[in-house]
Amino acid sequence: MTLHDFLDTLGPVGLLVLLGTVMMFAGVVLPTIWSRHAYRRTAARATMNTLLETLRRLRL
Repeated sequence: MTLHDFLDTLGPVGLLVLLGTVMMFAGVVLPTIWSRHAYRRTAARATMNTLLETLRRLRL
C-alpha cells in the first residue's frame, strides 16, 4: 500500500483526525515528557489532563 492509497482510504475527515492527533501529541504530550523546565512540564500536564477529562466526559 502506497502513501497515496493510504490517504485515499482515510478520506478528508480521517486525514483531519490524524493531523489533529499528531499535532496534539507533538504539542502537549511530548513537552509533558521531555521539557527540562518544570513550569513547562506542569503546564503541559495540566493541558493534557484537561483534554483527557474532556474525552472521558464525551464517552459517557
